[in-house]
Amino acid sequence: MRITPEMNQFLAGMEYPATRDDLLREANRDGLGAADIALLEDLPEQSYSAGWHIKYRLGARALSGAFTSVEPALA
Repeated sequence: MRITPEMNQFLAGMEYPATRDDLLREANRDGLGAADIALLEDLPEQSYSAGWHIKYRLGARALSGAFTSVEPALA
């Protein structure tokens, strides 16, 4: 997962605290791309205090998926 420049700009311009629904409403209003909106849709429903909080959640989810999708080594 890579945070796009558009997502960075969007998160920097948001007013916080913001819920996932707030983020999605503003992302649609601002015309954020479909892939970025899909990332926001996958966020847990909670209040986010800053853009870094959202980036942390997105990064943690991407890392979690990367480690769980690895096939076990054959012994």
